[in-house]
Amino acid sequence: MKKKYILILILLVVTTVIFIWTRRSSKNVQAITFITAKASPGYIAKSITATGTIQPVDTISVGAQVSGVVKKVLVDFNDLVKKGQLLAQVDPSILAAQQDQTQANLTSAKSNLVFQKSTFERQDQLFKLGAISKADYQMALNQFNSAKAAVDNAAAQLRMIQKTLSYTNIFSPVTGVVLNRNVSAGQTIASSFNAPVLFVIAKDLTKMQVNAAVDEADIGGVKTGQNASFTVDAFPDDIFEGTVQEVLLHPRVSANVVTYTTLINVDNAAMKLKPGMTASINIYIEEDSNALLIPSRALTFKPDSVLRNRYTIIRAERDTAALKRSKQARPGRRDAARELAGENAAIRKSYVWIKTGDTLMERAVISGLNDDSYVKIINGLLPEEEVITNTVKGSAKTNADNTQRSPFMPQMQRRPASISRN
Repeated sequence: MKKKYILILILLVVTTVIFIWTRRSSKNVQAITFITAKASPGYIAKSITATGTIQPVDTISVGAQVSGVVKKVLVDFNDLVKKGQLLAQVDPSILAAQQDQTQANLTSAKSNLVFQKSTFERQDQLFKLGAISKADYQMALNQFNSAKAAVDNAAAQLRMIQKTLSYTNIFSPVTGVVLNRNVSAGQTIASSFNAPVLFVIAKDLTKMQVNAAVDEADIGGVKTGQNASFTVDAFPDDIFEGTVQEVLLHPRVSANVVTYTTLINVDNAAMKLKPGMTASINIYIEEDSNALLIPSRALTFKPDSVLRNRYTIIRAERDTAALKRSKQARPGRRDAARELAGENAAIRKSYVWIKTGDTLMERAVISGLNDDSYVKIINGLLPEEEVITNTVKGSAKTNADNTQRSPFMPQMQRRPASISRN
């Protein structure tokens, strides 16, 4: 009877140990959920940032070529003016008096010319008759020629003073808007080597230009015709579009920082942009509006030891044959060699992982533009194929990749969806 109780006790102990061991083993084996993302078409871009000021495309500085007191100012700030319109007038009284004086000199010179001409004609007849010497004849001829020169000189001076007198009226050389007025009625202006600027006129404010200061480290990727977008503090919710017109070769150095002025043309039909505004600019040095995208995290995913114990791992071939097959994986694409030749140095061979049942298969892909959130896949994946980006231990159920951009990476930016590609 005692042996029977001992056997029962041993059986209970063994059963309890097996039960506890089974429970602990089941707790240690945690479920693994794969976070995946589908390869899908989308827009991706690489941009550089800069700051700049907004200016009219063409401005004209209107000056004065004469000195004197400003008699009238007929326009003011923001006035619309037409080509040939009178803007201001300098007091012409002194120049008018000089004109009268020059006119009198011309009249006197003409009168003297008439006298010298008659004298010469008389001396010429006497010289031919031998009544006067040759010296007298030459003196009469010289005085006659001097009288003609004096008339020409007085006439030239009169034309010059008349032209100078016309400069007392300041006319607009173009049709536009008065941006600045630097003179008032009664003010004295002095024109010497540099003509004083009286007005600044913008030809067309519906066409503006952003003078962007691009750092020397970024200027290598900026080219004419690239798209750009920018914001201004006056309209923080509005995004304005522009196009790179030209990169000026003249460098600007400030506090040992070298920048190059980049001109960006902007349409200002809404007249929101005003000269002098500060713009925060993104210049898109690379763009693709129909790229096959996957999260960037998919390129860094690697199966750990737990996954290697539970799943069959198939690694991609590390040879040229695998790369050749990956180039042929996407039908309908243009020739891979041409595409690779047209891409920049960011193109490289990368690897992603795909789950098929209990198998994790590594796939070689050709990746291109990477904005730190998404990466462009040139070859190696088909649209809608799912790649693994991460794993979660436990019962969490999700297949969405919540990739977020780091706010500390300003040089890789996605263009706002509200802006269409030109």
